[in-house]
Amino acid sequence: MSNTRNTSQSQDSPDDQDPQETDDSTRQDAAEERRPTPMEVLRQARSQLAELTGLNPESVSSFEQTEDGWSLEMEVLELPRVPDTMSLMASYQVELDRRGDLTGYRRVRRYERGRSDARRSG
Repeated sequence: MSNTRNTSQSQDSPDDQDPQETDDSTRQDAAEERRPTPMEVLRQARSQLAELTGLNPESVSSFEQTEDGWSLEMEVLELPRVPDTMSLMASYQVELDRRGDLTGYRRVRRYERGRSDARRSG
């Protein structure tokens, strides 16, 4: 008599893995690598900038996909005034990684809401 059992459980090897488990881990890796859609990036950027600064972005004036992720310029109301055309606005440059997580931001310009950019000649 022998005390050894000849069962698949006692003789499992890495090659004998359940195909379902392999498919699940492949799907999980793919989901982690999936780049968010532009709308998902916009929502994440607005939310993250608001959380960090306490200011709510009113609009996005530039949006671009970069090699490292995403770059946006967002317009923010910094100081409300009456009349509204005198409110102080700011443009923020916002950088996000490929997953849409904010990696940095900086204010690039402040202006009164009612003022347009100066035209450049020539």
